[in-house]
Amino acid sequence: MAVERAHPQVREQYDHLVAGVRQAPAEGNYFETENPATGESVTRVAAGTAADVDAAVEAAREAFPAWRDTDPVVRGQRVGEVADLLRERLDEVAAVESLDQGKPVSQARAELTGAARYFEYYGGAADKTEGKSIPVGADKVDYTVREPYGVSAQVIPWNLPGNLFARGVAPALVSGNTVVVKPAPTTPLSAFHLAELCHEAGIPEGAVNVVAGAGETGAALTGHDGVDTITFTGSVETGQRVMEAAAGSVTPVTLELGGKNPAVVYPDADLEAAAAAVDAGIFTNAGQVCSAADRALVHESVYDEFVDLIVERAESYDLGPGLDDADMGPLNNADHFEKVSRYLDLGREEGATVATGGGTLDRPGHFVEPTVFTDVTNDMRVAQEEIFGPVLVVVPFDDGDDVLAMANDVDYGLTAGVFTEDLRRAHTAVKRLEAGNVYVNQWFGDTNQTPFGGYKQSGIGREKGLEALDSYLQTKNVAIDLGEGAGGPPGA
Repeated sequence: MAVERAHPQVREQYDHLVAGVRQAPAEGNYFETENPATGESVTRVAAGTAADVDAAVEAAREAFPAWRDTDPVVRGQRVGEVADLLRERLDEVAAVESLDQGKPVSQARAELTGAARYFEYYGGAADKTEGKSIPVGADKVDYTVREPYGVSAQVIPWNLPGNLFARGVAPALVSGNTVVVKPAPTTPLSAFHLAELCHEAGIPEGAVNVVAGAGETGAALTGHDGVDTITFTGSVETGQRVMEAAAGSVTPVTLELGGKNPAVVYPDADLEAAAAAVDAGIFTNAGQVCSAADRALVHESVYDEFVDLIVERAESYDLGPGLDDADMGPLNNADHFEKVSRYLDLGREEGATVATGGGTLDRPGHFVEPTVFTDVTNDMRVAQEEIFGPVLVVVPFDDGDDVLAMANDVDYGLTAGVFTEDLRRAHTAVKRLEAGNVYVNQWFGDTNQTPFGGYKQSGIGREKGLEALDSYLQTKNVAIDLGEGAGGPPGA
């Protein structure tokens, strides 16, 4: 029996979307999603099995040849049309996203505006994925062409579900691939709404499919021999399992995993600006961002002043349900709430000082106070492990410390930031920091058109920008002998 709808834009039930048809789950099982601000049921969603994944992959395989052979100008126009439709429905989809994920509705609007931009940006790239001519001699011609892989599996996380749907699906589609999307079980709703906008824009219904479910569904998809390339965003542990599954069929993977991202604040930094940037970097989306500024390394001469500034900002946050558009919403789900709560306890046990926050709210929902830990050393677990919540650790350094070595001394390498007015110092830091994205005197400095991805355990490959197309296009070399004789041996 369907639960009572929590918002007029939310349907009473979400079935899998396969070749444009809403299909009941093969085994008839559903799960309920909850409002993370209240714990109350929102709607019920089909629970996928291997049979459901088979149907979606088969639909994508059937749609692939026609979509691959569609004039790239037309492909780009149809993908670009999704951007226009999403902008028209922005309030509708943002309300669903806010209710489902918990984030303030204004943040949901901003992230979905970014999603529209992905469809617009990549729509313009469809007819620009060019090969090249290679000089190999007067009597030979050699050139390359870039071709789609086929079926792209897209495994979407729960922190930015609508935005990351677009980040992966848009470049996959303009490259000529078809997709099967598996959203996170705690935030599945925006994927259905966005897939239907793709169909409305004229993209073939079998080219965009959505199968909901938990880890078993994701494993069935990433291990499916009908999948030709995989894009996954999530934890390191799950990413490792995705790689293991992909190894069986030698399927290429793009992984965007975790981060423990250092913000290095030098003594000459504009402290007000640095605090503002770190504030946005750690408390946006309640810290549930892989590229969050969750580890501030601050010179001892400005340490106390920086702490005062960031504490003042942390204490200014109003927490509430996403649709109330408070400053900060709840964490997305109960399991994650328990994980972050354990880290709050761990920080105290390790000897860190709670400068502000450090607790949870005594009311329904998964609310965690904006928290700042001081007196942190770089070897503490709270300084080494990804907490993925509104928890900042502030680590002091002095002139005798190699602060860049400290910044690099974690398993991750997704983003890093440098705050200084010294141009030479900034460029030196940029060269030494082991991170896929380095921000100078800002945070979240990347855009839709700039490549994004990690070093070390933060991932493989790049998303965003034109470099993302490399995850969805493979290169074919064509060698032609124009001479009368037979060609030489390979490598000649």
